[in-house]
Amino acid sequence: MFVIDCPHCGPRDQAEFAYAGEAHIARPANADELTDAEWAGYVFMRRNGKGLYAERWWHAAGCRKFFNMLRNTATDQIHAVYRIGERPPEVKADLPRTPSGEASIGSGNDAVKLVRDTGAGDA
Repeated sequence: MFVIDCPHCGPRDQAEFAYAGEAHIARPANADELTDAEWAGYVFMRRNGKGLYAERWWHAAGCRKFFNMLRNTATDQIHAVYRIGERPPEVKADLPRTPSGEASIGSGNDAVKLVRDTGAGDA
């Protein structure tokens, strides 16, 4: 769980929100001319990258408005929230890495995280 700072209502619990996909995906202007494969690409194909990601969220249990968020998908750290139609702000994301490429903090897959023995022991 984390707190999302809705640009319309202020900070609220994540349970009030619904993820609405990748942000800044423009509907094709020539939708009637697209092939099925091109239309499927528009509807289903998303970047789904690890790291800083622009997402669209919906405040379902609040103001019921959509907004955009810049979130680090490896750590769930929210870098910015902004209203629909606004440009994403410039942010500097600190992207932690381990030798296996997984984030050492956040909601990454715990099964692949490395645990280092520091030799301090329990004595």
